[in-house]
Amino acid sequence: MSNIRLFFAESLSLNLISKLNKSQSHYLSKVMRANIGQSFSLFNQSGEWEAKILEINKGIIEFSVTSRLRSKNTEREIWLAFAPIKLNYQNLMIQKATELGITKFIPILTERTIVRKINEKRLNKIIIEASEQSNRLLVPNLENITKLNNFLKLNQNLNIIFGDLNTKNSTINIKDDGPICILIGPEGDFTVKERENILKLKNLISLKINKNILRSETAAISMISIVTFNLLS
Repeated sequence: MSNIRLFFAESLSLNLISKLNKSQSHYLSKVMRANIGQSFSLFNQSGEWEAKILEINKGIIEFSVTSRLRSKNTEREIWLAFAPIKLNYQNLMIQKATELGITKFIPILTERTIVRKINEKRLNKIIIEASEQSNRLLVPNLENITKLNNFLKLNQNLNIIFGDLNTKNSTINIKDDGPICILIGPEGDFTVKERENILKLKNLISLKINKNILRSETAAISMISIVTFNLLS
């Protein structure tokens, strides 16, 4: 079987005959040089399936689903709430966070957030490509951008892990199976008032991940690694 994996948003089932979109067809036929009869895999949250190319017509690939490779699996909900940062660093953060198991991205606006908008189309493309590469079935959701205060109000009881240089705590102990949200501040850090509001949260864990001041993308990748390691231990 080919190791080519493509995300397919529509429903998949045995013997399904359907078509790839223009971008995926181009990638498979022109970049990967796939021909009629070649197998590849398609996946979404319902599972992963083997498919075979039936026809390439006007650049569009028609395929049939030939077998089921993996059933739906359940991933622990790990969210990343982050203040948008400069494009290249943000793209790297989103890519690596997807590979490490984040299930939802929540962009937040803080008082010191410099980048006030995100390119949702570009970020979703990065998320899908990282999911394809990392052998995941679940493709993380990218939420609409929201203000920090709104995020805090809506998630009063959420398990939130807050990267905090001012704490001495370096351990994580989460007893329930609910979602975990990692909260990363902007490049200029949270204001004193914002930090006070964050520290009022009921299920907050303040976590010191390093004695040095880290860039936002470094802090995010480090915290995700620490959290996923603890969950697997």
